[in-house]
Amino acid sequence: MENQRGFKTAGKSIRCKAAVCRNPGKPLVIEEIEVEPPHAWEIRIKILCTSLCHSDITFWEISTGPYAVSPRIFGHEAVGVVESVGEHVEEVEEGDMVVPVFHPNCRECRDCKSQKGNECSIFGKQVTTKMPRDATSRFKGMDGEDLHHFFHVSSFSEYTVVDVVNVVKISPDIPVDKACLLSCGVST
Repeated sequence: MENQRGFKTAGKSIRCKAAVCRNPGKPLVIEEIEVEPPHAWEIRIKILCTSLCHSDITFWEISTGPYAVSPRIFGHEAVGVVESVGEHVEEVEEGDMVVPVFHPNCRECRDCKSQKGNECSIFGKQVTTKMPRDATSRFKGMDGEDLHHFFHVSSFSEYTVVDVVNVVKISPDIPVDKACLLSCGVST
């Protein structure tokens, strides 16, 4: 896929803008950041539409405890187009319209296969400030500092990287302003 300037971006880091929370409860700052290419089982998404959820506000206000991490990129209700895919990704391909979701579905564990539950027993109980498989970040500030993820989505960025267990392919016919609500608002 090509970025806005027509350059091929797959396999390369992308510079883009993101709304970064540097201090809990303080205004988000629009900054240029670097988004790494996806690792194995990950995809990078160009965000087309995102929305603000009350959970974003709740976690933005938290100033103590394990979820009070900064700097962080919030946002978990979104829709976008797959810009590139990492190794082992077969569920989606470049150009697919997707909804990133904070609630993972590995499609293989007993709970994900169950008709009665939807709490993935492999990825469902993890801390949500890093990537789920290697506990690292795909976001860097221009000074090289790691920026934390939020709910494995971080859609307040022009591009984001999510694990394939945190994405659902959708029809491109669904209007983006409505599709972005599917990842949290409608499902909860």
